[in-house]
Amino acid sequence: MLNSKHPFYSANDYYREIFGEKIIKLAIDGGFTCPNRDGTLSDKGCIFCSGKGSGDFAGSRSLSISDQYRQMKEKMSAKWGEGKYMMYFQAYTNTYAPLERLRSLYYEAVDQENVVALSIATRPDCINEEVAELLKELSEKVYVCVELGLQTSKAESVKLINRCYKNHIYKNAVAMLNEHSIDTVTHIILGLPGESYDDMLDSVKYAIYCGTKGLKLQLLHIIKGTALYDYYNEKPFKYFTLEEYVNTVVNIIEEIPPNIVIHRITGDANKAELFEPWWSLDKRKVLNSISKEFIKRGSYQGIKSAIDINNKILNLC
Repeated sequence: MLNSKHPFYSANDYYREIFGEKIIKLAIDGGFTCPNRDGTLSDKGCIFCSGKGSGDFAGSRSLSISDQYRQMKEKMSAKWGEGKYMMYFQAYTNTYAPLERLRSLYYEAVDQENVVALSIATRPDCINEEVAELLKELSEKVYVCVELGLQTSKAESVKLINRCYKNHIYKNAVAMLNEHSIDTVTHIILGLPGESYDDMLDSVKYAIYCGTKGLKLQLLHIIKGTALYDYYNEKPFKYFTLEEYVNTVVNIIEEIPPNIVIHRITGDANKAELFEPWWSLDKRKVLNSISKEFIKRGSYQGIKSAIDINNKILNLC
């Protein structure tokens, strides 16, 4: 039950409901690229994306899936010990390959010892019926979910970040995955240049309207070497202070219906590559600050939830 000491429906809660125990997530690199990088749509990528395709903490792509499993299992055992595992294809676009290659990689992943779940991060425009059917097939063996990078539903921001697909592509992908009984988790970036609180909340509302089962709320990191870093140097924009971010996250979670799983409320960045916000490196402080704000307010997820899909939201589809 949600209360001031347990104020939102976390991924840990959800997976314990499914498996009866904690699930350890192992981030791996399947050796993919991205249509937004290889010239199919663009050769620039999304402006915030790191050189490792946002897979900075994944296993080494020079290793096989089996070897990465062993590598990441050993790394995570220092924190969590042994247990049941979710294989997380994190880096780049993990459905962007011929179907038989996907089948080979995914089955190698789920065939590892004590792997009970598979999570695949990808772009909505790289989901089609064949991929959805393969995921449905895999879901008969292990739990399967797909993470989709919506990031924002604001048209001006979509163009700014060079996302290279329209909002309705995301909506269609969520619908297709839902039809195949595959859970979807949607990434939303908080703090994009020029976005107001209402803009960020609209993106969350849109994802919920489209049928996502979960959300990842990601603090915008300005990473050195990215197009976003270059943009900041040319047109400096205001980024969140810790206090502003905490208030924004809590305000948004108060609006989210209690059945939506909150998989992330901040994010990680490579210390060597992070430009700002520097305070985000102290993740424990960030998480504790969010928890304290919920307690201070006596608040919890959904306390203000009245997500009406008004004409403004419908027009985003």
